[in-house]
Amino acid sequence: MSGAVRDGESGGGSEGESEAGGDGSSDGGPAADLTADFHETDARPPTVAIVASLAAAGVAATAGAVASPIGGALLGVAALGFLGGALRRSTRVLTWGAAVGVVGVAVAGYRGAPAEALLVAAVGLAVAWDVADHGVGLGEQVGRGARVRRNVAVHAGTSLLVGALAAGLVYGVTLAVGGGQPVAALALLLAGGIALTSAVR
Repeated sequence: MSGAVRDGESGGGSEGESEAGGDGSSDGGPAADLTADFHETDARPPTVAIVASLAAAGVAATAGAVASPIGGALLGVAALGFLGGALRRSTRVLTWGAAVGVVGVAVAGYRGAPAEALLVAAVGLAVAWDVADHGVGLGEQVGRGARVRRNVAVHAGTSLLVGALAAGLVYGVTLAVGGGQPVAALALLLAGGIALTSAVR
């Protein structure tokens, strides 16, 4: 009889262990971990992309302020638009910021700013907008916690290189046709901005 009791106790223990094992597999399995990781992904842009965008926008605003206080102020508003668009993950806000920046460059040009300052402001604005937009895409694809410093650095460097080449081309044409014509300078800046945007995109 003692043997039967022992058998029953051992059987009950095995059933308890199997129930505990079943509960453990259902509550803490790999699927639950993957689901938790999926929900915890931070889709905000990486910090390095936001910092790089603000740095480029700061250069643009400084160049604009040297050329024209009003133009510099508008470029500063554009920098705030890039920051807000990145934090809100809104490409529409980024576009609004870029539009305000373009108006700032145009105002500076209309007020007789030097072509060099206008070109620096235009290139800085284009790089800031492009890096901010790229950061929003990275946040949606890989999340904020991913290691993307090299990716952002390469993208920003490429944008800066293309912008510098476009600025050099525009500046060369401006010197060739002769300075002192704001309308022609603005037209050349617009053409350079279109070429820059097409090349970056």
